[in-house]
Amino acid sequence: MNWIIRYLPEAEKDLQNLDGSSRILTIKAIKKVQDNPLPQNEGGRGKPLGHKKNSDLTGFLKIKLKSIGIRVVYTLVRTDHVMLIVVIGIRSDDEVYELAAHRKTRHDL
Repeated sequence: MNWIIRYLPEAEKDLQNLDGSSRILTIKAIKKVQDNPLPQNEGGRGKPLGHKKNSDLTGFLKIKLKSIGIRVVYTLVRTDHVMLIVVIGIRSDDEVYELAAHRKTRHDL
């Protein structure tokens, strides 16, 4: 079953700010995970997050695009089968996780 992909407004901007080839690869990776975004311990493709530095991202998952240095952080709204993209960013110094924690609080996720 495919899940519905939704983006926080900030995550849409994150995606648009990527260069063309990075954007295409990121969209492909998201669509690949879309068919089973559950955590790996439930048989899915999502890599669970927990506590990162000073941020509690328990319940959030990530997609790593190692070849282009991008991370995608998302959460699931299981009742609606929605895969909510929270942040898309460069894998530098855990900035992606700090942004995810900020957006989690801001959007009450």
